[in-house]
Amino acid sequence: MNRNGCIIIYILALFLLWTSMLHAKEKTFTVVIDAGHGGKDPGAKGAHVNEKVINLAVALKLGGLITAGHEDVNVVYTRKTDRFIELNERANIANRNKADLFISIHANSLKKGHTNIKGTETYTLGLAKSEENQNVAMLENSVILLEDNYLQRYGGFNPNSSESYIIFEFVQNKHMEQSISFASEIQKAFSSAKRTNRGVRQAGFLVLKATNMPGVLVELGFISNPDEERYMRSNDGQSQLARSIYKAFVKYKNEHDRKQGGHAQVKELPEPEVSRTESERLTSPESKPNSKTSGTKPQAAPKTASGSKDTQAGIVYKIQILSSDKKLSANSPLLKGYKADYYQDGKLYKYTYGESADMKTIQKLLKEASGDFKDAFIIRMKDGKRLK
Repeated sequence: MNRNGCIIIYILALFLLWTSMLHAKEKTFTVVIDAGHGGKDPGAKGAHVNEKVINLAVALKLGGLITAGHEDVNVVYTRKTDRFIELNERANIANRNKADLFISIHANSLKKGHTNIKGTETYTLGLAKSEENQNVAMLENSVILLEDNYLQRYGGFNPNSSESYIIFEFVQNKHMEQSISFASEIQKAFSSAKRTNRGVRQAGFLVLKATNMPGVLVELGFISNPDEERYMRSNDGQSQLARSIYKAFVKYKNEHDRKQGGHAQVKELPEPEVSRTESERLTSPESKPNSKTSGTKPQAAPKTASGSKDTQAGIVYKIQILSSDKKLSANSPLLKGYKADYYQDGKLYKYTYGESADMKTIQKLLKEASGDFKDAFIIRMKDGKRLK
C-alpha cells in the first residue's frame, strides 16, 4: 500500500474514533423537572416561606444530581428562576423536548386547624378516588385562574368545580404503569429517609393530562405543618428530598435502559446516611432556626490566633469531608453547598471545610458538617500539606 493510502486509512480511523466518542456522550434520555408555581403565583403559603421557593430549590438540587450522575441525560427545567409559567406551557415544554419523564415538584397545605398532618405523597394522573385527593388537585389546578382567558385555553375547565373533573374518568393514559412504578419508588425512597409515607395516589392534574410521557406530581410535605415547613425550608431538608427523588430516578432510568437493550447501570451518588435522630432533629419543635435550617450552609470559621504550639508552628486544623478521583467544581452537588478547599494526595483530590488553629472551634464545625458528611474528620495542615 502506498503512502497516500495509509494516510487515508489513518484519517478514516480518526474519524470513526471521533464519531464513536461523540455518540458515547449523546444525550439519549430527557427528563423535565417542573418546579411548581413561581412569580406572581406563590403557591401555598407557610409561616416563613412560600411553596414556590421550596419547589425551586429542590428542583435545582435534583437536576444537579441527575446531571452529575448521568452523562446521557438531558435535564430540562420549566423554570430556573422565580417566574410565572402558565400551566399548559409547562406541559408544552415537556412535549416540545420529547421528554422521557416529567417530574412536577410541589408542597402540600391544609387549612388552619390541621397543622399536625404531615408526610409525602406522589400523584399520577387519574380520577380522584377520595375527596382529599380531589382537594389537592383543585388546589394545584387553581393556578390557571391567574392566566388570561383560562376558560377558552382549557376548554371551559373550572378548577373549583367538581363537575369539571369528570373528564378524568375517561382518561386512558398509556404511560400509567410507568408513572405508578416511578411514583412507588419515590415513596419508598422518602420512607428510607425517615419521611412519613402517605402513599401513591391518583387525581386529575391538568399538567399531567397534557404531557405525552410518564409523569408524576410530588408533594414534598405539608407547609401548613410548622415542623415540616422548617424541614422543607432548610438546606438539609431540601437536599434529602432531592436525593430521595434522585434515588427513584436512578432505578427508573436503569429499568428504562434495560428495556432499551442498554447495559450501563449508573450508580447512585455517594450519600450520607441520615439517622432517625438527625431527621427528627430537623423537624422537631425544639429545633431552633439557625444557619443550618435557614437554607444556607455555615461559613468557614475565621482563622484564630492563639498561643498554642500548633499556632506558633503555623499548623492549622481543617475538616476533611470527602475524596474524589477528579477535581470538582465549586457548585458540585457532592459538596452540598459547602465552601470547600482541596489538596492533592497522589491521584486523589481531598476536600476540606473550615480552618482554625483552635481545636474547639474546628470541633464545633465538625459537629455541624457531620450531618451532611458522616465520615468527616479533623486533619492538621501546614503550608498546604497534610501532617500525618
